[in-house]
Formats: sequence, C-alpha cells, structure tokens
Amino acid sequence: MGDELINKVAASNLVSIDLEEFADKHPMAELDIRPQLVNGLILREKDFREFITSHNWEQYKNANVAVFCSADAIIPKWAFMLVAQALQPFANMVVFGSGAVLETVLFQRALSKINPEDYRDKRVVVKGCGDKEVPVSAYVEITRLLSPVAKSIMYGEPCSTVPVFKRK
Repeated sequence: MGDELINKVAASNLVSIDLEEFADKHPMAELDIRPQLVNGLILREKDFREFITSHNWEQYKNANVAVFCSADAIIPKWAFMLVAQALQPFANMVVFGSGAVLETVLFQRALSKINPEDYRDKRVVVKGCGDKEVPVSAYVEITRLLSPVAKSIMYGEPCSTVPVFKRK
C-alpha cells in the first residue's frame, strides 16, 4: 500500500450550510418607548405624538429596528403603529419585540429564500460554531425546512458531527 492520504471529509459528498452567511448585514437597533411614559406607567397621546414629530428618526437609516416597551404597562397598539410609520422612510425593517425577536425574524426571512429541493437526498451538515452568534431559532428553521427532503441532517463540522435526522 502507498502512503497516499485520503481526505474522507472531502470524499463524503456532504453539503455544508453555514447559518452565519444568512445573517443580515444591516445595523440593528432597539427602540424602547418606556421613556415616553408618564411615571413609567401611562402613555399620553398628546405627549407621544410630540415625541413622534420631534424624534430624530434618521438615526435609524438602513437599520433593522426592534420596537418594544420595557415597562410593565398597558400600551395602546396605535402607539407602536405610530412608531412603525415614523420609521418607515428610514429603517430597513421594523419589528415589534426585542432584539432577539428581530434576529429571529431576520433569519427566518433569509432562510425562507432557500429552495429545499436543492437539498433533496443530500447529506447536510449545519455548521455549529463561528464568529457570529446565530439564534437557536435559525437551527430549528433550517431543520424544519430540510427534514422533508434531505437524506440526513447533522450538526457541527464535517469532521465531527452530531446526527440530527436520517431518512430510513
């Protein structure tokens, strides 16, 4: 026998998916309307409308914005509608919820563009670590999308994987 080295990973026909590549490149911002509440509890329409007209919305230009209220107060739905309308000309995307909710929505939006048929009968490895934090929801979504078509789905790196799904 020769001393030829064989790269078994390269010969395995695995398809690797790096979820970091689906991360949105726009800056992210959170807008908490709590400071607009009177005594941290009440939203006055007149004061809030003044905030809407005087706030510098341009600071959110091309950003993905999460809008929420961190106070335990009942906020009328129209207040969030006013904020969304004010952000519309500037923001790339606006969602109601925390920054984590925003990340989930952005990943779901990006992953919805995948054609699952491209992975039919393929052995897929979903990359498990990297430089950017990928929300767990993205791993759940890619599994949901590919389970009906993939031959197998694994988590990790091609040289060291954890089996997630295998078609029988």
